[in-house]
Amino acid sequence: MSSRAVYKRIVLKLSGEALQGKKSHGIDHSVLVSISRQIKELRSLGVDVAIVLGGGNIFRGQENIARRGLDMDRSVADYMGMLATLINGLALQDVLEKTGVPTRVMTAIEIQRVAEPYIRRKAIRHLEKGRVVIFVAGTGNPYFTTDTAAALRAMEINADAILKATKVEGVYSADPLKVKGAKKFDRLKYIDVLKKGLKVMDATAISLCMDNKLPIIVFNLNKEGNIKRVVFGEKIGTVVE
Repeated sequence: MSSRAVYKRIVLKLSGEALQGKKSHGIDHSVLVSISRQIKELRSLGVDVAIVLGGGNIFRGQENIARRGLDMDRSVADYMGMLATLINGLALQDVLEKTGVPTRVMTAIEIQRVAEPYIRRKAIRHLEKGRVVIFVAGTGNPYFTTDTAAALRAMEINADAILKATKVEGVYSADPLKVKGAKKFDRLKYIDVLKKGLKVMDATAISLCMDNKLPIIVFNLNKEGNIKRVVFGEKIGTVVE
């Protein structure tokens, strides 16, 4: 592992499922504490950290509707999912600040009593002042995922990489939790992810990263210390570039 950070400014993409830990739904406080400890260490080492959150631990929008057979407009479902990400963002902010990490929650849907509206220049200024910025409510538009929001925000704040946290060691040829012998990839090209239909991020997010040469590192969040290992160049997970 390098003695210096390979990536000086990162966007950490956390799914809602990552926050629920071993629970069937909701938020696992111990997961928030683990993430907060790791982020605090990164900040002490001078790494700028922004976070994009999903909301699948609370509401998964269209997928939830399809599974339960609910008759709901896609836009309404997506807005409900955006509000779920705000709940997650406030929970993570609370734990981060109790850990001694200054934060700002910035939302793509204006809810001024609880979070700042997203403004690119203000987000960059917060990072320059050493604050962790938590982006919630996706892009603020239905039909776009939080993966796409992560790619968009990463480019807007001039991040060096997106770190995609998962429950497995990286990107595999099939779901390793279901398919025995699934092959893990150490490195992939963006176009291969799109051609093979690999479940890294959605196609819009991958295309945005490909057009702007923004690397994506997919790694296991469940091993504490992995965020730092990725930032400092240790070869874990899967690199998409």
